[in-house]
Amino acid sequence: MSTPNPAVPTLPQCVVNCAVYRDGVRTDIGLDQISDVLAADDGSFVWVGLYEPEETLLDKLQEEFCLHDLAIEDAQHAHQRPKIEAYGNSLFLAVHTAQLVEGHVRFGETHAFVGPRFLVTVRHGASLSYRHVRARFEREPELLSQGPAFALYGILDFIVDNYQPIVNEFRDELNALEHEILASSWRRDTIVKLYELKKELTQLRLAIAPLQDILAQLTRTQMTQVTEEAKLYFRDVLDHVVRLNDAIDTLREMLSAAMSVNLSLVTIQQGETVKKLAGWAALLAAPTLIASWYGMNFEHMPELHGKYSYWILIGTVVVVCVVLYRYLKKVRWL
Repeated sequence: MSTPNPAVPTLPQCVVNCAVYRDGVRTDIGLDQISDVLAADDGSFVWVGLYEPEETLLDKLQEEFCLHDLAIEDAQHAHQRPKIEAYGNSLFLAVHTAQLVEGHVRFGETHAFVGPRFLVTVRHGASLSYRHVRARFEREPELLSQGPAFALYGILDFIVDNYQPIVNEFRDELNALEHEILASSWRRDTIVKLYELKKELTQLRLAIAPLQDILAQLTRTQMTQVTEEAKLYFRDVLDHVVRLNDAIDTLREMLSAAMSVNLSLVTIQQGETVKKLAGWAALLAAPTLIASWYGMNFEHMPELHGKYSYWILIGTVVVVCVVLYRYLKKVRWL
């Protein structure tokens, strides 16, 4: 439930959301009103959402929320490693987000500042809007009334939930590639797809694995803005992350096995081809040897002047070829 505020000035385009929540009820405010709201100390908290903001805007928010210089510097520049840092009575988090675009994973980042009475999220790159998270909590004001830690839980839960469809898509793609590997014909595209899938799974793991440490710290932190009840919710998100990480590790192991099987099958197929070529070469070698023997220009070869020598030679060649062919068929060289 939200309350419109006609006095709110027009917000910059990069400001997706700027509101104060009192007892779960939302009221939109302007950036200049933030410090006044925080000074009231009435149990409310401010939630600001940004998407790729300019440095001047972050400097403005630093002034309003009294944020640390190092945290603002990290938020100004993307490509941060996932981490959690404590600055006085506030926390700074950097986590990676992911979206599946045209069959490939696109990564982004979300930086979050969490204080006793505020939450600021800064999105960069491929990152879905958190309006669904805000809408969900506005339908459940009892959670919003618990403070910004629960809003942070909603964002982290949303980020982790968006990883699950990507992992499921990769699992389905791996199953399809396994059928291609076991097909009768070898395709170069299959090994290329396997390599690309393993590379993207590795990148996905690098984004998800650090979340375990971040969430574990949130469940153990002694900071007052993270209540014991909020820790239970963070522990639930941690469980989801652990399961996702295990699923990714399993898929990576299956991919490695699939690549090894593909290489083995290619080697076996090449060996079978070489065997067939060798079998046909052996089959042709027998008549070639006999013909070359009798093609020598000697006058005193006893077989040359026999009445049936030619037909005997033809019959011998045919018998040798038939016997050799049946033997090579039996040992599966042809």
